[in-house]
Amino acid sequence: MTALDRKLLRDLWQLKGPAVAIGLVIACGVATFVMSLCLQGSLSRTLDSYYERYRFAQVFAHLKRAPEALARRIAEIPGAAQVQTRVVEDVMLDVPGLAEPALGRLISVPERSGPQLNDRYLRAGRTIEPGRADEVLVSEGFAQAHRLQPGDTVVAVINGRRRPLRIVGVALSPEFIYQIREGDLLPDERRYGVFWMGQTALAAAFDMKGAFNDVTLSVAPGAELPEVIARLDRLLEPYGGLGAFGRADHASHKFIANELNELRGMSLFVPTIFLGVAAFLLNVVVARLVSTQREQIAALKAFGYTRIEVGWHFLKLVLLIVTTGVLLGTVVGVQLGRAVAVMYTKFFHFPLLEFRIEPSVTVMALLASVGAALGGTIGAVYRAVRLPPAEAMRPEPPARYRPTLLERAGLGRALSPAARMILRHLERQWVRTLLSMIGIAMAVSVLVLGNFMIDALDHVMETQFGIAQRQDVTVAFAEPTPSRVLDDLPHLPGVRACEPFRVLPARLRSGHHFRRLGITAITANGRLYRLVDVQCHLVPLTTDGLVVSSKLAEILAVRVGDNVTVEVLEGRRPVREVRVTGLITDFMGVAAYMDIHAANRLMSEGDMVSGAYLAADPDRIAALYTALKNTPRVPSVSVKAAALESFRSTVAENLLQMRLFNVIFAVIIAFGVVYNNARIALEERSRELATLRVIGFTRAEISLILLGELATVTAVAIPAGLVLGHALGWFLITYAYDTEMFRIPLVINRSTYAFAAAVTAAAAVVSGLIVRRGLDRLDLVAVLKSKE
Repeated sequence: MTALDRKLLRDLWQLKGPAVAIGLVIACGVATFVMSLCLQGSLSRTLDSYYERYRFAQVFAHLKRAPEALARRIAEIPGAAQVQTRVVEDVMLDVPGLAEPALGRLISVPERSGPQLNDRYLRAGRTIEPGRADEVLVSEGFAQAHRLQPGDTVVAVINGRRRPLRIVGVALSPEFIYQIREGDLLPDERRYGVFWMGQTALAAAFDMKGAFNDVTLSVAPGAELPEVIARLDRLLEPYGGLGAFGRADHASHKFIANELNELRGMSLFVPTIFLGVAAFLLNVVVARLVSTQREQIAALKAFGYTRIEVGWHFLKLVLLIVTTGVLLGTVVGVQLGRAVAVMYTKFFHFPLLEFRIEPSVTVMALLASVGAALGGTIGAVYRAVRLPPAEAMRPEPPARYRPTLLERAGLGRALSPAARMILRHLERQWVRTLLSMIGIAMAVSVLVLGNFMIDALDHVMETQFGIAQRQDVTVAFAEPTPSRVLDDLPHLPGVRACEPFRVLPARLRSGHHFRRLGITAITANGRLYRLVDVQCHLVPLTTDGLVVSSKLAEILAVRVGDNVTVEVLEGRRPVREVRVTGLITDFMGVAAYMDIHAANRLMSEGDMVSGAYLAADPDRIAALYTALKNTPRVPSVSVKAAALESFRSTVAENLLQMRLFNVIFAVIIAFGVVYNNARIALEERSRELATLRVIGFTRAEISLILLGELATVTAVAIPAGLVLGHALGWFLITYAYDTEMFRIPLVINRSTYAFAAAVTAAAAVVSGLIVRRGLDRLDLVAVLKSKE
């Protein structure tokens, strides 16, 4: 070991406190980077492998009914590689132990063997045997929610009759990795399950023998996907086609793709904050080290060490701290990644989600950390390298103090001597003071962002389910039905109010922009389902206009007063120009609304409904559930309370875990910045403070001077951090959480601001107490000895 290396180890030991704090800050940034990128890579690889191995289709279409002979014409579409027709129907389920009705999606399975699109992975049990009409496979999420196993039975209302379904296997499919019913805000695997049934049995149950109502396609490499979709639409239009769409618009795939985008953004945004703070801290530490070791640097150069050797000596100190932080951060990031991967299994159903460590990610983290560290310290190291030995032998010139701005403004008499000393020192070191405030403000902003998502989701739930959707139960029919069917619903047990709705599958066009969606037609002055804007004010429905979500208006490039072309995809398939009369705020997907009477006039079919919203007496809700389970004409029931329960038991729980990580990371930033500044201030001013002690100042008085600087910086940084947190929240909702899938409102409660300020203040207090111990142990004789 060389003499410089021994000196390096001694310097590192003397700086052990600041070095540990800086290493922890770097470790937090690296942990987030490693976790995000490794998760993204693992999820992306698993997704691609699963899609390929189990042949996830690339085009999907649902229709009214078509003969099997049409499949040959579909297969002749240029670019269509494989075509699979099937029967898909939604039914009501009566599940043991579940009071409210559940919804099941029945999907036919061909009896023939061979490669199939959207094939199934068998987790448990066996496949369906040909000729067994009552055998089904059940999706893993639904089976886990109800602890169903092969051999158990579930009762389904199929075509108006209660029919037991015997589960023979538990399966997964790439089509339902994220199992959510179309139109729902949240997944609810306890009340929505997927079942696979033999083709012959399911077709016979719904009078679809020799016919199909759903088709999926795979596309040959190099084929034009929009052209394939357009040709498929033209073939299916006479048979009630509801509009074909590609994989990118598939509900399950959209959720997973959105998660991958969020991980990509997290891997860039969060580490930047941590590495920026670490660069500042390293700059302060190395600059102080160079300043206190002027004589040693001069001696090294006098003994023949070159500038490169001296510079490399200080850079090695930096690299040692950075490398330790990177190694620790990698280990923590891997563990966090594995924990989040386990959390993902509650939402995403893969045969195997293997979290894999990417060596290239660690290398990238090391390079980014080293780059940030060198960027923060290269100036201080350069000053050490170019310092002439003769000049370095002389002590550093004393600091030049002068009256502060407040004193020059005539307010000096209002300040105590200690306060003037604090302000003069902060103003003289204004660059360091400013950077310290920025570092603490970053910690505060991280805490604000950690709680911001919880506040925003609480607002979403309150707006969506408390103000807009006030119904308790939503009843949907299999197809549009004459409105007289609603006469029976108010007489069901516990029903206090009933309002109809109709859903029109449609394609909305404006210029070259278009979207396929279901237009929801509701009662204009309804009380159970209302439309609200961003201020939660009611948006009225006109008798001939269209109210759309703000995101849909943005996609279609329209404003209030503009016309859009509505192409209805059912019945007589009318095409009309409809004026946009209002915009609403919603938080998931895109939506359009019409008055139900205007919708029926558009369809020229009389008074038809797709379902009804019900308000129910809480004391009689169980009786209502029982009655609905025994109502053959109602294949689908949604319960609002169940959706909220599902949210609280899954999403909210995971958000609380992420909040804990944010708090830990923010405390490390705050502690690292505050503690390092306090330690540096103690080392820089130890001679000054010792002199004050000798001339009669008490420990409390000199502590006030030192810790007053810390308190002043923290007190100014906390409000700035709250503003920064609000600005970063705006940035996130504008660019990261403002997609077609999700919109997160900028809602930050006062309790979030108070929590962020309190945690940061607590970290500052702990740092101050640690430094105060060093101040109490100050050796007055040793400090006052002259070094000249």
